[in-house]
This record gives sequence, structure tokens and C-alpha cells, in this order.
Amino acid sequence: MNKADCFHLGYVAKLHGYKGEVSLFLDVTNPEDYATLDAFFIDINDQLTPFFVEHFKLKNKGFAAVKLEGIDNESDARKLLRKSIYLPEQVLPELEGNHFYDHEVIGFKVIDQRYGAVGELEQIIDFKSNPLLQITGPKNEEVLVPLGQDTIINVDRDNKELTIQSPEGLIELYLG
Repeated sequence: MNKADCFHLGYVAKLHGYKGEVSLFLDVTNPEDYATLDAFFIDINDQLTPFFVEHFKLKNKGFAAVKLEGIDNESDARKLLRKSIYLPEQVLPELEGNHFYDHEVIGFKVIDQRYGAVGELEQIIDFKSNPLLQITGPKNEEVLVPLGQDTIINVDRDNKELTIQSPEGLIELYLG
């Protein structure tokens, strides 16, 4: 399995007890969607290595306590700390319309309805209270746009374009 065929689910955050359990941080909008995971990949030395789940218990704030097959002690679990977790993209249901997965729109051209072409979407900064679109402008300027309910006007997957409605005057503050 290649990283290009996967999406980043989160990372191994810390040890959970001393019998090989770990605590995962699921860096996703709805961690509950992944509560029935039976396997995933962990990036070990740039190789996606499959791990099978013996026990998975969702905690709060995106964390989950997980027992993995073959990881039976603290020493083995410690080797997984801060390693990234991936799942194949094909396990995700395909979204339609203006709904999208954060990783799906990275690299899309961003067009504001009032301003026009803004730049390329670098990432979605997923602050719980105020998620932001991080866009790189035409002269490598950073443009941050709050991602509210009415921000996304159209997701054009074929042309890799994201049409937005930013707060009036915001884009001009960044790009002049």
C-alpha cells in the first residue's frame, strides 16, 4: 500500500497502560466514524505496515485507546509512538455536492465569488471552534479564510476548484 492511495487518519499519541495498549489521536472531523476499525496502516520508516485491532475504545477529544495484535508490552508499544496512521482512500464513502474530506481538496484552486482567483488550498486547519482554509496566494502569501457553514459555494472535483464566499473585504486584506 502506498501513501498516495491512503489518507492520514492520525497518529499514535501515547502509551495507554503497560500491556501494549496505545492511545491514538484521530485527526478527523468525526472520530465516531472510525469506532469500528479492525485494521489500519502505521508508517514505520516510510513503509506502511498493517496492524490489526484487538480492542478499540473511543475516548473524548478525538482520542481512542487501542490494543493491537502482536503488541503485547510497553517496549513494543513505545516503538509506535508519534507514528502516523493511514487508511486506504477506498474505505471512505464518496461524497457529493459541497461535502468533501479535508485531504480531498488539498491542492485545489480557490476562487472567491467576489474577488476571483485567490490561490491554491494548502491545508484545512481544523480548529474546533474556527476551522480555517489555508491558501497560498499568487505571490506565496498566506491567506486564511474561516470555514463557516456558508463558506463553500461549489466543489468542482473534475477541475480541482473550490468556489468560496469569504467575508467581505477579507481577501483584499491579504492580497490587496
